[in-house]
Amino acid sequence: MGRIAYVNGIYRHHKDASVHIEDRGFQFADGVYEVWAVRDGLLCDHAGHMARLARSLRELRIRAPMSDAALDVVLGEVRRRNHLRNGLLYLQITRGQAPRDHAFPPADTAPSLVVTAKRLDPRINAAQAEKGGAVITVPESRWARCDIKSVSLLPNVLAKQAAREAGAIEAWFIDREGFVTEGAASTAWIVDAQGRLRTRSLAANILPGVTRASLLGICEQYQIRISEDPFTPEDVKSAREAFISGAGALIQPVIRIDGHVISDARPGPLTRRLRELYLGTLGQAAEGQDPVKV
Repeated sequence: MGRIAYVNGIYRHHKDASVHIEDRGFQFADGVYEVWAVRDGLLCDHAGHMARLARSLRELRIRAPMSDAALDVVLGEVRRRNHLRNGLLYLQITRGQAPRDHAFPPADTAPSLVVTAKRLDPRINAAQAEKGGAVITVPESRWARCDIKSVSLLPNVLAKQAAREAGAIEAWFIDREGFVTEGAASTAWIVDAQGRLRTRSLAANILPGVTRASLLGICEQYQIRISEDPFTPEDVKSAREAFISGAGALIQPVIRIDGHVISDARPGPLTRRLRELYLGTLGQAAEGQDPVKV
């Protein structure tokens, strides 16, 4: 069965889906995106992703292509047409098609909207979580507005390729002060030598991760101590545990950084617990969704 994509009002076979060569996403990376994890046919953390999408559009002054209710219908229809029970839904909105000019096109230019689906086997994610993975560090090379989920991802692409070539699951960016900011496609976490769960504050202009926000809510609910303090690669090397979070990764333990083994090179107990708690909340986060509509 072929994959189905949505492009500007039309559902097409994935191989035939396309936008115009003067779409501003292609010409300038002038757009935003969101990625939903789909578990058992339902979109995870749906409200959080919709809120972040709206914020990204506002920050870049891109007009929403349709109402939230209409967008829910499109997301649900792409999921339905692809018979997607477990995987990812990807959405991209650009400023639209217009003759190439750096300045914004006329205000009545219609934004472009693309939605695609990708199947994933949850057993692969679970198997990776059982053994843990490695991260490498790379110098921070991104623009100053990493808080916007922009499609301008070339530094992330280069970082991910470096990680893949090193046999790692992720690359962590290091800022000029020597602190970890976040991963190329995830949020970075550690349980430090004192047993504190730590992740970078959003004040550092990192992406406001939706999975990150869900984990913070879980920590509050279960009275798990959390500190939004910066940490260095040396802190990671002496940490008790480390992990990454994101819509694609969910929660994945990190057991090595730049070739250095973290603790006993096994996923730690708090990481395992948070993963279990988070997976247990996904159904609650999706509660009330119409599995056809959303």
